[in-house]
Amino acid sequence: MTVQDVDRVSFAEEWERWHRTHEQALADPHGFLAITSLRWLSPEPTRFEDAPGAWSSGPEGVVVELADGEELTVDGTAAHGRYVFGTIAERDSVYAGYGDAVIEIAKRGGHDIVRPRHPGNPLRTAFTHTPAYAPDPRWVRAGRYLPFDEPRAITVGAAVEGLEHVYDAPGQVEFEVAGETYRLTAFNGKRPGSLMVLLTDATSGVTTYAANRSVQIDAPDDTGRVTLDFNRATNLPCAYTDLATCPLPPTENRLPVAIEAGERIPLERGGRP
Repeated sequence: MTVQDVDRVSFAEEWERWHRTHEQALADPHGFLAITSLRWLSPEPTRFEDAPGAWSSGPEGVVVELADGEELTVDGTAAHGRYVFGTIAERDSVYAGYGDAVIEIAKRGGHDIVRPRHPGNPLRTAFTHTPAYAPDPRWVRAGRYLPFDEPRAITVGAAVEGLEHVYDAPGQVEFEVAGETYRLTAFNGKRPGSLMVLLTDATSGVTTYAANRSVQIDAPDDTGRVTLDFNRATNLPCAYTDLATCPLPPTENRLPVAIEAGERIPLERGGRP
């Protein structure tokens, strides 16, 4: 199928439905826009103004010491006094209820963190939408998946200075733009067999967020064919808040070509409607 064969009205309507669902998830009462602080835990129990208890990280993993009258809800059960969350795996998160808020307990870059999420956070309540390029079928690109013999551990930087992330990359995705061939290192996607690429391009820092965007890719077919829909290039949470630890693209994923598709700089970062 060529671009000329696409029903542009249906294409745009489908994109609008997808983007509306994506925006709803972003603005969830306990989503990233609800985060009020990013706390790096240490062995010393420390209290935070937006979460109950004194939090620490040590040999037992993450521990909270709740004072009289303080309560968290963990897996539907009320927790009081001293509660041990244990060791949190890298990139995992555990959530505890606190009134109408949620406390995220997580590990990022080898560090235990706490991120309270309050529905009334002004960043969330003031959110309206994310600007994006008009959907265009020409930015749906056929590609080819090139698997590595073995997954490679790829170290990338993070939105937080000094932090690093390590991801297993199963292979690369090859595609063409304006007669040039490019390859992007791919990480595992949200669904089994699917892929995800982090990238910047010539629009980054101009019309799109400077640090990164991501594209989800359905699992390759039996011949390795994939489809990259750059209309669905989305911002990561760090595009909206400094309280995120998002990964940066590997060097080879910094494209010299302008990908004029997908989400643009958020209004919260000075983007244009």
